[in-house]
Amino acid sequence: MSPTTGLQALAALLVSARYVSAVPCTPSTTLTSEPTITASQVPVTNVTYHGPYTGPDPTTTGALSNTVLAPSIPALPPGPDAYDYPADGELHAPQPAPYTPSGGIGTNGSAPVYRVNSDFDYQSLALALYQEWIELDLFHWGLATFPEEEWEAYGINAEYRYLIQFMAEQEVGHATVLTNMLGPQAPKQCTYNYPVTNVPEFIDFNQKLTRWGESGVYGFLSHLNSGPAATLLLQSITTEARQQLIFRQMGGLFPMPEWHIPGIPQSWAWTLLAPYISSCPANQTRLVWQNFPALHVLNQPNAARINGADVFNETLGDIAGTLSTADVDEDDMCVNATDSTLDCHPAISNNRSIPLSYAGRQVFLSWDAPGQVVGPNNSYVTSTNVVEPRFAAWVSQLNVTYSPLEGVNLTSRTAYTFQPNVSTWEYDPAINSTMFLALTDVDLYVTPYNLTQINPHVGALSVYQAG
Repeated sequence: MSPTTGLQALAALLVSARYVSAVPCTPSTTLTSEPTITASQVPVTNVTYHGPYTGPDPTTTGALSNTVLAPSIPALPPGPDAYDYPADGELHAPQPAPYTPSGGIGTNGSAPVYRVNSDFDYQSLALALYQEWIELDLFHWGLATFPEEEWEAYGINAEYRYLIQFMAEQEVGHATVLTNMLGPQAPKQCTYNYPVTNVPEFIDFNQKLTRWGESGVYGFLSHLNSGPAATLLLQSITTEARQQLIFRQMGGLFPMPEWHIPGIPQSWAWTLLAPYISSCPANQTRLVWQNFPALHVLNQPNAARINGADVFNETLGDIAGTLSTADVDEDDMCVNATDSTLDCHPAISNNRSIPLSYAGRQVFLSWDAPGQVVGPNNSYVTSTNVVEPRFAAWVSQLNVTYSPLEGVNLTSRTAYTFQPNVSTWEYDPAINSTMFLALTDVDLYVTPYNLTQINPHVGALSVYQAG
């Protein structure tokens, strides 16, 4: 599909409308439009291979790059007009139309064009498309891989399994919208390598993968040059957020313990995603984003356990810290608990009396050396500027909170820290839910809108299951 054809189809879909009357209580006339134009979906095929990359050494390695102007983007003060608007509830400029205040972006009546407008736009939406493709395959793969009796034993019945199937179908629509906005060089489906071996591991991996997919888009959405593209992507990512919530519910976790969902930089999302992509088609669009070394939380909380905080080395060893059930006795599996305060059956909501994590918890860490090959065709290489990490950066809700690393051993690449006791608001612990943990060499002050400023100081990265 050419970019023109794709945009035309997308525009036709957006401007089509159907008018239907309310349910009548007396005879009435129903008004309908002409038949609507339905945009075609992007072609989708069944992925036939799952496993590690076994092909030849790549001919191209590393992130996409050209002339680099500086080692980092300098931190600057706010713009000169940042505080000019009085914010007093009054109108301060003529109204362009009735009931319409002055200001806003893309509000001058110009017809929107749903396409990328910069390298930043293209690389960000291409990253999002890589995410949509893996979700489409992953949901299908899990349903096809695990037998019905295993799903049923974990409490996920046929109706819940159909929900997973429906979420896979949603990804076709997301991939179609992104492909049309990117054009003919948009990334295609790849092959993938998943670490999970059973249903609870599959559910946990999904709730973590959909979280970095969701947060990865939140991190760049407001920075896109193309407002129209951001609008369509927003309508996709709100569905992604619901998928993450549903997988938490299927895993017996409280659906949304946080009050705010964090956004993360694109390089963080790509770091977490790339290790699960085995190979992609020849001449696949490459990404510019950095791949950081993997951080491993050695006592990563295990949501499959009754006491998920009292663990050590119970993950599958992957960068997401996906839980492992291999060494968990049946009596210690919370899905088997008969006490309603301890169980974690799939449910709309679960209150568990034993927290997965808590302030003051000692967290043991190890991290990989840079220079590891990851991602499609083993063609990306992990890198970092950090020689010696000094802090753990906890990224959750509106906060980045640092805790000092202790016992740092650069030979074994190990350290430990203590989970901080900090709240975003009163009664709202900042460190909660499926969140992000990075090692840094400085405790740089950043906020949600400029979190990418921390990238030159990140030494390793992972997901932390705080609740």
